[in-house]
Amino acid sequence: MKAVVVEQYASIDQIELKDVPSPRIEPGQLRVRVEAAGIGFVDGLKIEGRYQTKDPLPFIPGTEFAGVVTEGAAGGFEPGMRVMGMTRSGALAEEIVVGPAALHPLPDGVAAEVAASFRANYLTALYALSGRASLCAGEQLLVLGAAGGTGIAAIQIGKLLGARVIAAASTPDKRDFARAHGADADIDYTQTGWRDTLKELTNGHGADVIFDPVGGEISVQAFRSIAWRGRHLVVGFAAGAIPALPFNLPLLKGGALLGVDLAQLPTREPELQKRLMSELMNWLANGELKPVVGRVFALDDFREAFRTMQTRGALGKMVVRIAK
Repeated sequence: MKAVVVEQYASIDQIELKDVPSPRIEPGQLRVRVEAAGIGFVDGLKIEGRYQTKDPLPFIPGTEFAGVVTEGAAGGFEPGMRVMGMTRSGALAEEIVVGPAALHPLPDGVAAEVAASFRANYLTALYALSGRASLCAGEQLLVLGAAGGTGIAAIQIGKLLGARVIAAASTPDKRDFARAHGADADIDYTQTGWRDTLKELTNGHGADVIFDPVGGEISVQAFRSIAWRGRHLVVGFAAGAIPALPFNLPLLKGGALLGVDLAQLPTREPELQKRLMSELMNWLANGELKPVVGRVFALDDFREAFRTMQTRGALGKMVVRIAK
């Protein structure tokens, strides 16, 4: 089978597409023919060896995928079933072998490209906004990095939870994209007076919840504009820099800094994950939630998918189409 293979931690330009043996299947596992795989910021970090945990070399990157079960029967899954899944690695390949816990049935009418861009971003957003921040209807939600994969998910989830959503992004195209997918207002956070704009948009109240996958100095500035008893969600550091927050700010604002680590959710809060995934799947099946797909690339063009994502020029989540 064809697969993207990381033999040494390196930049994406040095990673190759290779012919490798199909993965072995053990009792209780399922083989899936991968139709599409999502590309996230974490995938890029793993390839370069810069993520918090390192995958043993060699490995096939990619954590999120959609496809068709071709072998095995476990957990209610059988050959022929369309599924979407999430695992530690291995999705950027024509086949993947996983346990049934990694999979969810794919609702009728949901394309593989949509499913491959769904679980990580939307579960992160719902876990952050509902499971961690307890976002309430009528609250003001500020989404940083609003045009990225998790940002767009946070906008859509925030609206479903009844919040007023303010999208913060760096270019007109990104802000228009955020508005088109549900944001009530937008802010250019590259402008010096963006905090004054936020104050005006919230009638002096500030942001009740800040969804922050960006990091860097913008995070500290955003916390300075948090509402009393506001909650700042630390989702990631797409800007590259991990900010240092002066401890007097949470004291003065009565604010809380909350970490969001989706990787720990299955082991530390498995029942919460099941409940959140059930809620997401219901929204997806009944059409209340329409996941946003960015650009779709052919498998041969996987490097371009990563480069587009890493330059922060991406609108939505990048997807690699692997098989029809």
